Amino acid sequence: MVDRVLIDSLSLRSRDFAFKWKEKIRKSPNLKHYGVLDDETLIGIDAPFYPLLARTLDRGIDRSLIGDFFVRLGKGRMQDGFPVSEVIYAVNLSQQVVIEYLMTDFVLESTVRMYQAMGTVTRVAEFFLLGSFYLTKGFLEATYTNMSRRDAISEELLKKYFTDDFFFKND
Repeated sequence: MVDRVLIDSLSLRSRDFAFKWKEKIRKSPNLKHYGVLDDETLIGIDAPFYPLLARTLDRGIDRSLIGDFFVRLGKGRMQDGFPVSEVIYAVNLSQQVVIEYLMTDFVLESTVRMYQAMGTVTRVAEFFLLGSFYLTKGFLEATYTNMSRRDAISEELLKKYFTDDFFFKND
């Protein structure tokens, strides 16, 4: 079972976590597209991860909820011109923020919390791995759609290179 304090912290302190993420973005030379965004924009785009993670830790994995969130994120980042590699790396930095919190601030309170945190790290990693999976699906789906509609690339050629089973949910 995940500690209520952790779930509440992820929900109520999402801007604090996003601020730490923003600091990691600023230090990363690999994130040029994120690096040009102002601080408030960065914090605003990262903050929604943490309440969703809290809900997932509290209620269990909801593939539909996680899938919808990350597919939309992938589509949006593709439309905004971000490279998929940067988007996945940025999501990984969000995961690092949570794990660092678990292993430093959270576990300091007691030995029981330390063991809880160790188990929670696996669930956090599962959330972000599943998120990256759906994010990639959304990103590729948007790429496929743009190439099909805007660039008039034939369906045959697209299917040759896009072998994924996209969602094609309405935005």
